[in-house]
Amino acid sequence: MNDQEVRRGAGIYSKPVLGFYDLLVVKFSNSLAWRCPSQLMLDQYNRCIGTRHLDVGPGTGWYLANADLPESAEITLMDLNENSVEHAASRLAHTHHVSTRGVTANVLEPIPEALGQFDSIAANYVFHCVPGSWADKGVAFKHLGERLAADGVLFGGTILGSGVSHNLIGRGFMALYNRLGIFHNREDDAAGLEAALRRSFDQVKVDVIGTVAVFSARNPLRNGGAGGLD
Repeated sequence: MNDQEVRRGAGIYSKPVLGFYDLLVVKFSNSLAWRCPSQLMLDQYNRCIGTRHLDVGPGTGWYLANADLPESAEITLMDLNENSVEHAASRLAHTHHVSTRGVTANVLEPIPEALGQFDSIAANYVFHCVPGSWADKGVAFKHLGERLAADGVLFGGTILGSGVSHNLIGRGFMALYNRLGIFHNREDDAAGLEAALRRSFDQVKVDVIGTVAVFSARNPLRNGGAGGLD
């Protein structure tokens, strides 16, 4: 895996880009291009988010800012791009019952043990931006599973490039974003995602909505096999 390629993709999210991200992605692209309404993924946040939560690739923090966060929630924001971490943290700054911290880290590398264990981990719209096949990207699920509590849940969504039917808008965005190195998902399919998740979790659910795979995984496998063991 080319670390420089990973960092180049993350570097796209400058402060000006984050300024119009919600309009382009949350309001427009999710419904019209990918045919998976943002509300559906927000509903998943509301079902799954726990008191100690890790948000990988938080973007602008739109989902966290609009979710029903637990009382006294402790939110850790993790991204390779400090702009995303800062932007998301600023949106939560006035949520009085929530504490936040940020960490700059690569999900393809082991996540620092010092962060502790989390009740929930979100990786929403992360993996279509990660270079490589599911075999390459799948190492991230192992790292995330190591930081997930035995009874916790990993959840998120990722835009697929294979095994789904993109409409005209979606095909245009797919071609542009892959050419620019923002997306790396031409070969990403739901079966590959599920197989990659099952290598690190005992319970896996993948639903394809439009061209998005909405997933959740529980019971992390540790030490080569037994789920939920530390």
